[in-house]
Amino acid sequence: MLDTTVTGQRVSLKRQIRMRLYSAILLVDAAAVSLGFWLARYLQPDTWQDTRPLGLFVATIVLFVLLEIRNLRPSTLEQWLRGTVTSLASLMGALLLAVFVSFCLNRAAYVPRLFAGGSLLLSGTLLILFRTLLGSIGERALGGSAVSRLVVLDGMAIDLPRNVATLDAHRIDPGAGTPHPYFLDRLAQALKGVDEAFIACLPERRAFWAVTMKGSAVRTELLVPELDQFGVIGNKHFAGIATALVSTGALPIRERLMKRILDLAIVIPAIIVLAPLLLAVFIAVKLDSPGSAFFVQPRVGYGNRLFPMFKFRSMRAELSDTAGAQSTSRNDKRVTRVGKLIRATSIDELPQLFNILRGDMSFVGPRPHALGSLAGDQLFWEVDPRYHHRHACKPGLTGLAQVRGFRGATHRTEDLTNRLDADLEYINDWSVVRDIQILIATFKVLVHRNAF
Repeated sequence: MLDTTVTGQRVSLKRQIRMRLYSAILLVDAAAVSLGFWLARYLQPDTWQDTRPLGLFVATIVLFVLLEIRNLRPSTLEQWLRGTVTSLASLMGALLLAVFVSFCLNRAAYVPRLFAGGSLLLSGTLLILFRTLLGSIGERALGGSAVSRLVVLDGMAIDLPRNVATLDAHRIDPGAGTPHPYFLDRLAQALKGVDEAFIACLPERRAFWAVTMKGSAVRTELLVPELDQFGVIGNKHFAGIATALVSTGALPIRERLMKRILDLAIVIPAIIVLAPLLLAVFIAVKLDSPGSAFFVQPRVGYGNRLFPMFKFRSMRAELSDTAGAQSTSRNDKRVTRVGKLIRATSIDELPQLFNILRGDMSFVGPRPHALGSLAGDQLFWEVDPRYHHRHACKPGLTGLAQVRGFRGATHRTEDLTNRLDADLEYINDWSVVRDIQILIATFKVLVHRNAF
């Protein structure tokens, strides 16, 4: 069996280098602007006694860094000259916007013209020098490409470009039919750190890989040589072979960052405020029945990776269903006295705050399901081929399906289909505003439910 962790570590190295270079860009650009503004004060010595130019500097550098964050992408590292020109434009835009704000605040008269112009010229010159040096370092570190690519070989031999990682699909046993979560987890470990994946497979395997990769959170293209016969306009090629895009990958990095900031802004205060309640429930569960206070269950998460999901134990330890094959009924004898209370109020879900803090989950997203969950008499991923597509974003404590009432036992296949449709709608239309709306709607549902 192939050690997919080793493959994942190898391809993720380039992403680590890229993130370090992104950080270096922000640092050297901020240093260039700071040093440029400091040197500009020598052009107009009277500004040394005046604190008002400091406001122009602070506004400029804050706006500049925000603009620079938006410009960070692999092409910025691969094409250093173009990236430097973009940064110069961002610097000019930030300074002009800072001057405009000063004008709106009726303080434009206090902005020294020579100081402002000299700051722009000196900062721009230093930025070019610093970025040229950083660019040469980056080219050597990245080996000519800032994007990490992986080719999955499944029965199709091709001539591969240099410095492209490969994965023999048969070594992780993809089998046939519907992908199993354990196979998907092994594949996810191999895809860790990959920006683009290419699938080289036989025609009869394309449908399998197209379905499999849509939940991988990695941009994926199938190699389809026949496409060249049709003269498809704008078609892309890899290793001289036409490709077809089957997965666009995860949310862009800026949107993922915004979602993570929202999660941390809520979860850290929530854990602090709820600490007494968490401790009280922990003690109550321990006193009510023997066993651990927590129930830890493997669930499928972001990119089809398995992760341990935490809950307060609401069932007797010896009767707990780790696989989740049996749905809980209204008068389930496995549920303890404390368990009935914490399940009715959803308090048993609170330990998932630590999953959110760890980064395994988000506050809003598709709910993670147990591996053995059934809809009727079928496993979830056997009901609908789109099921694993919901793993293209982090699982959530709540989600669009939950606020629409699609929760609880899944006695029929329609119960799962309703949830799946809502989950895919959420992924396709994601926004920070919608996350906040779902959180508010969830709060209203909890208050209404617990009021009766």
